[in-house]
Amino acid sequence: MKRKVGILTFSDGREYVHKELIEVNKKFEDDLAKALESTGEIEVIRANQIVHKPSIAKQQALLLRDKGAQMTIFNYAVWAFPHFSVIASKFAPSPFLLFGNINPKYPGMVGMLAAAGALDQDGTQTYRVWGDIKQKQVLKKVLAFVRAATAKNMLKGQRYGLFGGRSMGMYTAVPNVDLWNKLFGIDIEHIDQLEIIEESKKVSDQQARRAREWLEKLTKKIHYDGKQLTEEKLELQIKSYYAVKKMCEDLELDFTGIKAQPELTEHFVTMDLTEAFMNDPYDWDGAKEPIVCATEADSDGALTMQIFKLISNQPVLFADVRHYDAENDFFDLCNSGEHATFFAARSYDPAVNLAKVELYPESFYFPAGGASVRHIAAPGEVTLGRLTRKSGEYVMTVIKGEFLDFGEEKNEERAKNTQIEWPHAFAKLKISADEFLATYGSNHIHGVYGDYVEEIKHFCNLLGIKFVSHV
Repeated sequence: MKRKVGILTFSDGREYVHKELIEVNKKFEDDLAKALESTGEIEVIRANQIVHKPSIAKQQALLLRDKGAQMTIFNYAVWAFPHFSVIASKFAPSPFLLFGNINPKYPGMVGMLAAAGALDQDGTQTYRVWGDIKQKQVLKKVLAFVRAATAKNMLKGQRYGLFGGRSMGMYTAVPNVDLWNKLFGIDIEHIDQLEIIEESKKVSDQQARRAREWLEKLTKKIHYDGKQLTEEKLELQIKSYYAVKKMCEDLELDFTGIKAQPELTEHFVTMDLTEAFMNDPYDWDGAKEPIVCATEADSDGALTMQIFKLISNQPVLFADVRHYDAENDFFDLCNSGEHATFFAARSYDPAVNLAKVELYPESFYFPAGGASVRHIAAPGEVTLGRLTRKSGEYVMTVIKGEFLDFGEEKNEERAKNTQIEWPHAFAKLKISADEFLATYGSNHIHGVYGDYVEEIKHFCNLLGIKFVSHV
């Protein structure tokens, strides 16, 4: 996924001064563009001219818009007339990052601050970074805002597919359609779960058999029991996956949530395999983009996952806050078969992950049967959190943490303490268990590997969402 970032460099409005500074401005713009492109995640869209006239400010801003920039960096290395930035802001793609370069021979800092003040006065939202873009910490600050800003604009116009309605009475899983449209620009498509059943009938037995054999070859073990988990039920789950995937294509859905319980889990087959592989960066047909899919039709959960995905460009975890182990100070994050198999080994190679994945027969909760996709999440630093609503307004709670690995034997013991057939992530949080349980507003939690706290904070600031962090 490439983020399209526009760059506008501003200069002095006096023609003779501008001409003298062209090479200086070009050098700093080149450095900025090269640093951004070196990350591998950004496509830089550069203006054709350095802005030194009002007409050029408008013209080049429109150029960035027409070329599909998802945000704009206003670049300052010398003194620049501030009204150029104000004019450009009316036409260039927002959000805006104002970047001031280290160039003490020229008053670039003065130019950036003059522009920032003018934009503050007219209510234009901006974020400022100052420094040498070749320094890692400076680039990190720029990237944090870029990821948040582009994620905000990527969300706009997306479509969420809601299969079924409220599951098991969970108010926190139901979306507010008006708020989604107003804040995020997201359209919600309601789809009856019957469509999954009907569409799965169109998938050939040959397709399902080939996928089953792929799973039998690559997974650590499939625990067929002749009742809850049979070859036929596994193939029906595979057909269900194909059905949901095809409906996402046909209905142009960007992310989804599936109710499943109790209708599908009692009368058809569980959606665990579907949900796991929708969230994965691959399936038995090869590499693909993960499509966020939340179980129990948890729509705010799906929205959180989609935000985390667009910010991090990674598969995202969905889990229940199942159990707190006081002796070892960790939470067992565990929810049916919803965890993407990516989390088993943090690899984009399915063979590496699936070597740690087992398919277990579903428990008594799901009489229709099928496979639960079971593994232990690989260790590493994680950013966890969720959007919740309080008195009609969104709050984003973010918690830093770490997934733990106790070794195979102890991992198995801890998994048996809760639910052996379900996937687990053993999470040590940067917040006490008492404080977490007293303040966190959902039974579900989501996360990605790495530190994305600043990105999520920027995202919330851009949208006016309250941000609460525990880091």
